[in-house]
Amino acid sequence: MNTSAISSSRPHGWMHKTTALLPGLLLAGAIAAVATWAAGFEAVSSKGLSPLTLAILMGLVMGNTVYPTLAGTCNSGVGFAKQRLLRLGIILYGLRLTFQDIGQVGMAGVLIDALVLSSTFLLAQWIGQSLLGMDRRTTLLIGAGHSICGAAAVLAAEPVVKGRSEDVAVAVATVVVFGTISTFLYPALFRLNIQHGWMAADLLQYGMYVGSTVHEVAQVVAAGEAIGPLATDVAVISKMVRVMMLAPFLLILSMWLSRSERSQDAAAGGSRIMIPWFAVGFVVMAGINSLGVLPRPVVTAGIQFDNALLAIAMAALGLTTHVKAVRAAGARPLLLTALLFVWLLVAGLALNVWIPRLF
Repeated sequence: MNTSAISSSRPHGWMHKTTALLPGLLLAGAIAAVATWAAGFEAVSSKGLSPLTLAILMGLVMGNTVYPTLAGTCNSGVGFAKQRLLRLGIILYGLRLTFQDIGQVGMAGVLIDALVLSSTFLLAQWIGQSLLGMDRRTTLLIGAGHSICGAAAVLAAEPVVKGRSEDVAVAVATVVVFGTISTFLYPALFRLNIQHGWMAADLLQYGMYVGSTVHEVAQVVAAGEAIGPLATDVAVISKMVRVMMLAPFLLILSMWLSRSERSQDAAAGGSRIMIPWFAVGFVVMAGINSLGVLPRPVVTAGIQFDNALLAIAMAALGLTTHVKAVRAAGARPLLLTALLFVWLLVAGLALNVWIPRLF
C-alpha cells in the first residue's frame, strides 16, 4: 500500500469536511448577525428580547419556508452549530461570572436561588409528567429553562436530556412568552406596591426578587432597569449566581438520568454515567475569570464571541425545527409554563421575604 498517497489524502479529507460545513455555518451565522443587530434597538431590548430569542424566531421562520430547499447543502454546518458550537458557547458562558458574585448577594441570596431552582424544576416534573402526561424530555427542558437561565439553560440541558429540536423549541418558546410578560409585570407590581403599601420592599429586595425568579438574563436587565440602576445591579448579580448553578445542576441531572435508564433496562446495568464535560468547562472558565488573570478586553471579547456562538446555535435550532412538530405538543406545555410562572411569582416572593429573616 502506498503510504504517501494515504497521508496526502488526509488534508484533502479535512478540507472537504470543512468545506461541507461552510454553507450551513454561513446561513446560521447570517441569521444570528441579523438577530444581534435587531436586538440592539431599544424598542426590542426594552421588551427583554435578546439576540438568542430573536435568532431562534428568525430560524423558525426560515426553517419552515425556504430552508427545506437548502437542507441538502446546509445540514452538515447547521448540525455542527447545534452541537459543537453550542457546547463551546456554554463553556465560554463562564466568562460572565466570578465566584466573588456569591459574596455580593450573601448566603441568603444563594439559598433563595437554590430553593427557587430546585423547587421550580421538581414542580415542573411533577406537574408535566404526573398531572399533564407530557413527554419527559419536554418537561425536563421546560423545567431547566424556567428554573435557571432561560434559553441558555435549555440549550445546555439538551445534550444531557437528548431532546429533539421540537422539544427545545417548545421550551424556548415558553421561556420567551412568560419571560417577556415578566419584564412588564414585575415593575408594574413594584410600583403598585409602593403606591398602596401592601408590604415593605426596597430596590435591593426588588432586585433580588427579579434576579431569582425571572427567566432570561436580558429579561432580568429589562425588569431591573424599569425601576432603577441599583435594582438592576442587584438583579444581575442574583441572576449570575443562579446561572452559576447551571453546571452542578447538569451534573446531577446527568447522574439521575443515567440511574433512571439503568433501572428501566436491567440489561444495561454496566452503562456508565455520561458527564457533560462542557458543564465542567463552564465552571473552570468561571474559576479562571474569578482569579482576575484575564485582561478586561480579553474577557469582553470572549463574551462577545460567546454571544455570537450561542446566537448561531439558536439560529441552527430554529432552522431544524418544524412548526408541525411544535404545534403537535398542544396546549399542555403552555399550561405547564403558566403554572410555573405563577409559582415563580408567588413562591419566589415568599422566599425572598422569608429567607433574609433567617440571616
